[in-house]
Amino acid sequence: MSHVFPRVGAAPLPTAVSAEGVWITDSDGKRYLDGSGGAIVVNIGHGDAGVVEAMREQAARVSYVHGTAFTTEALERYASDLAPLLPIDDPFVYPVSGGSEAVETAFKMARAFHIANGEDTRHKIISRWGSYHGNTRGALDASGRRPLRAPYLPWLDKAIHVPPVYEYRCTMPEHPVACGKAHADELERVIVDEGPDTVAAFIAEPVGGATLGASVPPSDYWHSIADVCLKHGVLLIADEVMTGFGRTGKWFGMDNWGVRPDIMTAGKGCSAGYWPLGLTVASGRIAHTLREKGFVHGFTYSHHAVGAAVGSAVLKRLVEGNLIERSRVQGELLISRLHETFAEAPHFGDIRGLGLMVAVEIVRDRGKVEPFPRADKVTERVVAACKERGLLVYSSTGSANGTDGDLIMFGPPFIITDDEIDQLVHVTAEAIASVL
Repeated sequence: MSHVFPRVGAAPLPTAVSAEGVWITDSDGKRYLDGSGGAIVVNIGHGDAGVVEAMREQAARVSYVHGTAFTTEALERYASDLAPLLPIDDPFVYPVSGGSEAVETAFKMARAFHIANGEDTRHKIISRWGSYHGNTRGALDASGRRPLRAPYLPWLDKAIHVPPVYEYRCTMPEHPVACGKAHADELERVIVDEGPDTVAAFIAEPVGGATLGASVPPSDYWHSIADVCLKHGVLLIADEVMTGFGRTGKWFGMDNWGVRPDIMTAGKGCSAGYWPLGLTVASGRIAHTLREKGFVHGFTYSHHAVGAAVGSAVLKRLVEGNLIERSRVQGELLISRLHETFAEAPHFGDIRGLGLMVAVEIVRDRGKVEPFPRADKVTERVVAACKERGLLVYSSTGSANGTDGDLIMFGPPFIITDDEIDQLVHVTAEAIASVL
């Protein structure tokens, strides 16, 4: 009997014994094409010898020192190498252990910055419905994914939410004209209604992630949002946990629009799954203020030397392998293959994404954009059918109305080949046909 408290359910899971490239092998010898990079995490591929050696070498030299007592060469080098790539003015990197910790850190930075500037009334966080920012209490409160929030509502409801950016089901009156501007107008209305002197920050994913499945905002969205935040002194936090480190075909999701936030969070791809690593990045304006005035915050495993060494090795692999560009090219190929295969399929409502962050939305009625009822468990059945056929995909439910809605996401390692993309699409088609 296993004494592991599992992530989901009571059914036994296969045991992974090896992984290389885009493939995972279990203890029975069955191979799985990792079409989702785990949870859209693995960008450089499994089993990279350079990353493993960097981890070993750093652990042998300095495995752990507390961040209040020492810095390390690995940490200083990583921050210096990363800084020029970040979409932040004069960036300062605060490493943590994952995306949820990064978001919590970002909120505390925003609050501390306003207090340091004599604006201690600014405490409110605004985010979007249809968002996901993590599972710690503050990050979950900001998240706009209702099924995840439901069990914990007595602890939540301090964050304020504005409508989701979801072009496939956009409710803006003049859609698709100036939807981005309309979203920014709604954000401004909420800021004014709440009182600008009470709002600390607005947080959003550059491209909708786990909740809305690679939902790309309209072209005028991010510049309009940035203008509103700047006008009212509200800090702009870009949640790049899923979109960062090449996932959208650019180094960071915000690079697709040339907008530079005040604070950025990252995770997942920064270590490609080799180490629990997250990052909160503050602009120089914020970092210098907090270093002068003080910042009450910290984690036992923040500023970890081995984590920094892994981050550096992943960064090197991304650069030397030209993998950011490869994400863009292979993502375009994947979307093209999906369109070729499912263009006329009655249950494919939308195919969307940027780079190798791609999703398909499955609907009961394509013409009416009508979702399957949640009771049908279409997503779960498709995921199971894919896994049975040796393909791993990422899933999400509730996108349509908070309850109904079925999404399948693809986020394979950037090294995936053309033939492997064809295989991914073919198996997906087989699995969906077996379910629907």
